[in-house]
Amino acid sequence: MIGGMARVRMMVIALGISGMAVAPGEVDPRVEFAFGVLEEARGAASERFEVARVADPLALPLVRRAVDARLAAGDRAGAVKLFRDLAAARPGEPGVQLLYADFLMREGGGDSMAESQAVAALETVLAAHPGNPAAIGRLFEIDLAAGRKGRALTRLDGLAKDDPAAAVTYAALARRAGAADDADQRTRTDEHYELSLAAAPSDPRLAREAAEYFRNSGRLQKAIAVLERHVEAAPSSLALRTRLGVLYFVAKEDDKGEAVLKRVLEIDPNQALAHQSLAKLYKLRGMPELERFHGGELLKLRGGPAADFLALADGWLAAGEPRQARLLLEKAVFDHPGDSALAVKLAIAARRDPETRDKAARLFREAEAARKPGEKPDPAFSLEFARALQGEGQAKAAEERLRDAIRGFPPEAKSETAAALRQLAELWESQGRNADAAKALRQRAEGLDK
Repeated sequence: MIGGMARVRMMVIALGISGMAVAPGEVDPRVEFAFGVLEEARGAASERFEVARVADPLALPLVRRAVDARLAAGDRAGAVKLFRDLAAARPGEPGVQLLYADFLMREGGGDSMAESQAVAALETVLAAHPGNPAAIGRLFEIDLAAGRKGRALTRLDGLAKDDPAAAVTYAALARRAGAADDADQRTRTDEHYELSLAAAPSDPRLAREAAEYFRNSGRLQKAIAVLERHVEAAPSSLALRTRLGVLYFVAKEDDKGEAVLKRVLEIDPNQALAHQSLAKLYKLRGMPELERFHGGELLKLRGGPAADFLALADGWLAAGEPRQARLLLEKAVFDHPGDSALAVKLAIAARRDPETRDKAARLFREAEAARKPGEKPDPAFSLEFARALQGEGQAKAAEERLRDAIRGFPPEAKSETAAALRQLAELWESQGRNADAAKALRQRAEGLDK
């Protein structure tokens, strides 16, 4: 209980409930609030919150809780009075005035008196903090909702032209009013962004928003210039450096984009978008090894459907890179537990990879055990399993898998069938048995090679 009370005391102080000294016999709002929280946690309604509010009537958390209680009880007038008194007592605090205005607009339901009071609260903010984006944004929304579009747009003139938050607000609200394509409005939006970028080129949100604004308005080179300036000012901004690389690709400046994204991955190999963009570039350039590498890294980072893992693993195996296939498939099996096709492919890749060849037999057994009832064994899996079993000296089990493989390969898989035939012949010859049958198998394999 003592530990719980200590935590509650820390919470109420963080919430802004008065921490001033309380004379003996007087009510301590922090203590009342703490006991109120504990009583509420036990499922009991508590009057201590109201006692705490009376003792500290300017504490925003206590007032908001009291407002909610009055609204729940249907006492809208009482709730409005509480918030109005708080706003009147704390006129120089923008946060309080903004919350009061939001409350009035939310609870007013279109009432003109509530709207006028909300406007007055927002004007109070602007009087103390000219150009406050949050206050101007709310006034804009009030005017726009009332059909006063011209007045709403005029509100935007109060936004500072060299403030990042103001620039983002200006562009967003111009779009809200459907004025983004207006020539004059576009010029003003340009000016806001350009002056703000000059003042704060390292601001990531501003750079991202400005780049998107210029790109969406058909000025790709300006968008690129914004990100170039940002990356120079903030070299550690890897997300936007990656975005710069992507825009270079859009602008058909592939060499620049490739260089930027490669540098990003040198700094942080876990930037998924960089891998995705480079994979697309190398696919267009006909560079399958690099495409596979970046595609594989992307799957490891983001995951994906089992089919994507299988297709990429097949590419690595066909290229003679079983280790890359194995690493990819280990991630795939983790993401898709119980997928028998992935388990089969992982066992094959592990056997072909010299690093894991000695441990592959276990993976084959697990994959075989996971096979669904009635499901025919994959012939390539059976062939690889036989090789693993031979390495363990299990000739009989290997022979069974080789027979499965020979029966399972379709007629067009001649080279695979021939390999299975030769392996079975070799197995018999190593045991000194079935000499004539082994010779026949080799002759059959030679016939398939023609």
